[in-house]
Amino acid sequence: MEVDEENVPSNTASESAIGPSSDVSVNAATPPHPIQPIIPPPVIPLSAPVPPMAPIPTIPPPSIVPPIAPIPAPPVVRPLAPLPPRPPPIRPPVAQNGEVGSEDSDSDNDDAGGRVNQGAGEYEISEESRLVRERQEKAMQELMMKRRAAALAVPTNDMAVRARLRRLGEPITLFGEREMERRDRLRMIMAKLDADGQLEKLMKAHEDEETVATAGKDGDEEEIQYPFYTEGPKSLRDARIDIAKYSLVRAALRLQRARRRKDDPDEDVDAEMDWALKQAANLSLEFSEIGDDRPLSGCSFSRDGKSLATCSLTGAAKLWSMPKVIKSCTLKGHTERATDVAYSPVHNHLATASADRTAKYWNDQGSLLKTFEGHIDRLARIAFHPSGKYLGTASFDKTWRLWDVETGEELLLQEGHSRSVYGLAFHQDGSLAASCGLDALARVWDLRTGRSILALEGHVKPVLGICFSPNGYHLATGGEDNTCRIWDLRKKKSMYTIPAHSNLISQVKFEPQEGYFLVTASYDMTAKVWSARDFKPVKTLSGHEAKVTSVDVLGDGSYIATVSHDRTIKLWSTNMSSEQTMDVD
Repeated sequence: MEVDEENVPSNTASESAIGPSSDVSVNAATPPHPIQPIIPPPVIPLSAPVPPMAPIPTIPPPSIVPPIAPIPAPPVVRPLAPLPPRPPPIRPPVAQNGEVGSEDSDSDNDDAGGRVNQGAGEYEISEESRLVRERQEKAMQELMMKRRAAALAVPTNDMAVRARLRRLGEPITLFGEREMERRDRLRMIMAKLDADGQLEKLMKAHEDEETVATAGKDGDEEEIQYPFYTEGPKSLRDARIDIAKYSLVRAALRLQRARRRKDDPDEDVDAEMDWALKQAANLSLEFSEIGDDRPLSGCSFSRDGKSLATCSLTGAAKLWSMPKVIKSCTLKGHTERATDVAYSPVHNHLATASADRTAKYWNDQGSLLKTFEGHIDRLARIAFHPSGKYLGTASFDKTWRLWDVETGEELLLQEGHSRSVYGLAFHQDGSLAASCGLDALARVWDLRTGRSILALEGHVKPVLGICFSPNGYHLATGGEDNTCRIWDLRKKKSMYTIPAHSNLISQVKFEPQEGYFLVTASYDMTAKVWSARDFKPVKTLSGHEAKVTSVDVLGDGSYIATVSHDRTIKLWSTNMSSEQTMDVD
């Protein structure tokens, strides 16, 4: 205890002797080595047993060492230096561009556990940057789509088709290949390249063509302008003018009559339709006659209803007197099976089509008047223009053609279907034609301009039958998907889909006077009558023992004729007296 009391004042005396100004003297008087014992002495005095022995031998009289301890105090503040790893919050300003910022943040913040990309990060991509990125991506997609569409566009000119085939390393023509077949082959090649992911090759070919075209414009040689359309003969131009004049008058009369029927209080359209449907519901089999030794393929009533024409796979056509169905004449001239027969709407002449690639024009006495040659594959259905001056033929060569009945000249060769054309019909005004084919497509053509004005897509299998309604705006089609579709030409879409039969529909026909009902023939051995108001079934005509191949309706709707592969002609009658029949305009 005494030792402690003696040591305490000595320490205080030393502390008082040494002031802030005595730093230099301390450094001079104290050698660098004595600093080593500094560590234990200042702490040891706190414990009682140890201090007596330690200060006596080692500590020099001036105990100036303890004050040095406070000197390291400033370094105690410096350990804050390791904090600089925190600057990541300062780095975000680098992300000024949407794309660059996202890529840099992903790479720079991997060590930080992806804080930015986990949603709870210290910064987010601005709305403006996101919009910029979306605009860039959309512009790039549009550019690629335009380039792809340009690369996949098939040229229409045969010389351009040959040039494209040459640039793709394909034969420019094959033995016996026609222009249409060459274009189809190019389309298939381009589709295959696109499916195989070789879009660059198509784009390169397209760019080469553009380069050649540009070089041709810059050169001294005169550029050859290929017309987009196929120039037709003067006779076609005259025929279009004649059809336009004819159709304008007919359309005006039809609209005038429709307005009169609508405004006249004495006209009750619903009552007339109800009466017509009631008569159709009373249809019954009146006559059945063997038509030929082989299956029958077509039938048609004459305009006055006094004769019925049929054709068969023998290649012959026969005329039958009505209503007893007695054979009056046989028309022989085709070398292959006959596929269709049609009466002219203005006189009692008729036309037949055959698999021998020709159509023939006959009078009612059985004399051959004209032969229409030009198709390169077998014919399917045929139809007369309402004026009676023109005949339309559909063929398996993927075209339909328009012929001048008087001269036998081919006026129009119309392409547009990718597969065989099977059915053909004309609008009652004479302005439009409709075609259907094995490509499951129906097309409506304007005969006055030659343009395809409507492409009706909806059937999933080949379309075999087509017919315009007398009301002017409905079109019926039937096909191998067992359905009959009613198209509204005003709305340009399908209005009704009738699940009509259990087998394919071979032909469809509207009642030709007012279009109050529709008749469909099918390979399920039946024909059916449908209401034109709501397209509900009215009557099923059963009696054939094989496929029903064709059907026709008399002008006043009193008779329906069907022919079948069972070689029979069946005549269905409403059993109306002559006073009850509708007046034919």
